[in-house]
Amino acid sequence: MACCGITKWGWSFPAIVLVGALFVVGAVARNNSQADEKKESAKMLRHVVLFKFKETSSAEDVAKILKEFETLPSKIPQIAAFEWGTDNSPEGLADGFTHCFLITFKSEKDRDAYLPHEAHQAFVGVVKPHLEKVLVVDYWAK
Repeated sequence: MACCGITKWGWSFPAIVLVGALFVVGAVARNNSQADEKKESAKMLRHVVLFKFKETSSAEDVAKILKEFETLPSKIPQIAAFEWGTDNSPEGLADGFTHCFLITFKSEKDRDAYLPHEAHQAFVGVVKPHLEKVLVVDYWAK
């Protein structure tokens, strides 16, 4: 048979090569698409909350608030992760904010469900009387 002849299955050699190449290109494109989907699904929405408590709020008040905040992930399924800590920066630029909370969501839809959620609103009612200032920043983690 010649190089460009017809095989016993009725296919020419260039046709077989073309089909094979299309199969490889399709497989690579599918793998890239799956990688893009994984990368996209790995993006997380961070909800950063900083508290500056009133001077009139006692250590017991603050402890109660922290305990309440820590219960939210068990009450609100849209919370993907939760952590918090107190300022210990040597720069002195915290402007009186002492507590930082990082709540992670998988989507804006999850964050948007969290904000009006009954448990979150109950927490806001507990913390609000003790806040001198609050700062909230949301961002997509890169």
